[in-house]
Amino acid sequence: MSIIVFGSINIDLVATAPKLPIAGETLLGEDFFKVPGGKGANQAVAVAKLGVPTQMVGRVGAHGFGAELMENLQDAGVQTDNIFVDETASSGVAMITVAHDGENQIVVIPGANGRVNQADVERLSYILPTATALLLQLEIPITAVIAAAQAARSNNITVILDPAPAPSDLPAELYPLIDIITPNEVEAGQIVGFPVDGEEAARKAAGVLLQRGVKSAIVKLGAKGVVCATDKETFFVPAFFVDTVDTVAAGDAFNGGLATALYSGLSLHQAVIWGAAAGALAATKLGAQTSLPDKLTFEAFLKERGL
Repeated sequence: MSIIVFGSINIDLVATAPKLPIAGETLLGEDFFKVPGGKGANQAVAVAKLGVPTQMVGRVGAHGFGAELMENLQDAGVQTDNIFVDETASSGVAMITVAHDGENQIVVIPGANGRVNQADVERLSYILPTATALLLQLEIPITAVIAAAQAARSNNITVILDPAPAPSDLPAELYPLIDIITPNEVEAGQIVGFPVDGEEAARKAAGVLLQRGVKSAIVKLGAKGVVCATDKETFFVPAFFVDTVDTVAAGDAFNGGLATALYSGLSLHQAVIWGAAAGALAATKLGAQTSLPDKLTFEAFLKERGL
C-alpha cells in the first residue's frame, strides 16, 4: 500500500532579502536559488523521505524544468509513472521572497498544473485501490480536486486536503468528501470569513469546518501550535521550538508527517504531533523540498524530545 498525492509540481525561484517588500518598494536581495517545489510535489517528497511508499499524480511541461522536476521526485523515492508530460504547457513556477525572520511571499504561475483535468483523475482512479490516503491541495483546478476526492471516497480512501492557496468560497460539495482539512491560520480565516489569530479563534474556525462536513479539522498556528477538532474531541498541540530560517514548505512537511503517522497506524493526536515536528524541522532550512526532513533526522528529533 502507498500514499498518493494528486496536485501541483513547480520549480521554485527563491530570493532572500532583509525583509519582505511592501507595495511599490524595490529591495536589494541577498541570494537567489532554484529548487523543486509545488505543494503537491512537496508533500509527495515529504512522505517519501519519511520512508512511506509514495505515488505522485499531476503534470509537468515537456520543456524547461519538466525533466528536472521528474528526476528530483524520483531521486526522493516518489513513484512518477502517473505524472503526465504536457507538450502544450510549461511547468509550474513559484516566485518566492524569504525575509530574515523566515516569513515569505509567494506568487505561483500554474503552467501545466492549471491544465490538470478529468484525464488525470482517471489515471489517479486506476491506482487508488493501492492507497491508504490521498493528499490534495488547491494549486490545480478545483474541479479536478473535487473529482479526485469523489474517486477516493468511492474507494474508501482517506482524503487529506491542504486548502492552499485558500479561496473564500471553497465549494460546499467538497467539505463532506474531506476526512482531514489542514489550513494554516491565514487560510482558515479566508475560508471561514473571520480572523483566526490564536487558539480560541482556531477552535471556533475548526468548529465551522466540522459543521460544513469535514470529519477532522486541523488549524495550524505556526509558532503558536496546532488546534485539531473532530466530532468527539478538540485538542491543542504546542509548537516545537526551533530556530526558524524559512517557513516555505513547513505546511507541506506537516501534512507529510501527519499522513506518515496515520499510515503507520498511529492515532490522530499522535499524527498531529508528528506533523508539527516535521513542520518545525522544515522551518530550520531554506527552500521547499530541500528543507524536508528524512526519516533518520525526523526520528532523532522525536527521540530527543521523548516522543
